[in-house]
Amino acid sequence: MDCFSDSEGAAPCWYVIQCKGGESFRAAEHLSNQGYEVFHPVLKVKRKRQGKLVTATEPLFPYYLFIHLDKIASDWRPIRSTRGVLRLLTFGNKPIATPNALIDTLRAQPHDNDDIHTYFSAGEKVTITDGPFKDLEAIFTSCKGEERAIVLLNVLNQPQHLDLPLGSLQKG
Repeated sequence: MDCFSDSEGAAPCWYVIQCKGGESFRAAEHLSNQGYEVFHPVLKVKRKRQGKLVTATEPLFPYYLFIHLDKIASDWRPIRSTRGVLRLLTFGNKPIATPNALIDTLRAQPHDNDDIHTYFSAGEKVTITDGPFKDLEAIFTSCKGEERAIVLLNVLNQPQHLDLPLGSLQKG
C-alpha cells in the first residue's frame, strides 16, 4: 500500500530528512543505531585528491536521506536531536511523505563497483598538469582503465587523441 493511497495515514511511509552539511553518513548511522529503518542512497565516484584519483563514496542526494516511519507507532521525537540531523522536511507542520515507488526504484539501481562515475565528463575541458604537454588545454573524451584517460589535444592545428595518466589532468 502506498502512503498516498491511504486516507488514514496509518501505513508506514518514507520521509525525507535534511542533514547538516557533510553529516549524512553520521545521521544515517545514528538513526540506524536507534532502530529506525534508513535509506541513504550512495554513489561511487572518482575524485582527485592530492594529485591522485581515488574512489570515494558520496551521497546521491547530498544533505538528504530517507527514513521509514509509521505515523502512529513510530517514536518521532528522537529524530530531530540525532547527531547529523538538521530536520525532517515538512510542508507547514506536516511531514512530507515520499512515494514508495521512488524508494523502490532507487533501491533497484545497481550498486556495482564497476559502475564508477568519473571525475571528468566527456567533452569537458581539462588542463594537462605535467609532462611534455604541461599547461595545455585539451578535451576529455574517455577513461581507459582506472588510471588512464584519452584526451583530444590540438597539436599543429590537428586534433590528436592522447593517452595520459588521469592524475596529470585537472578540470578547467
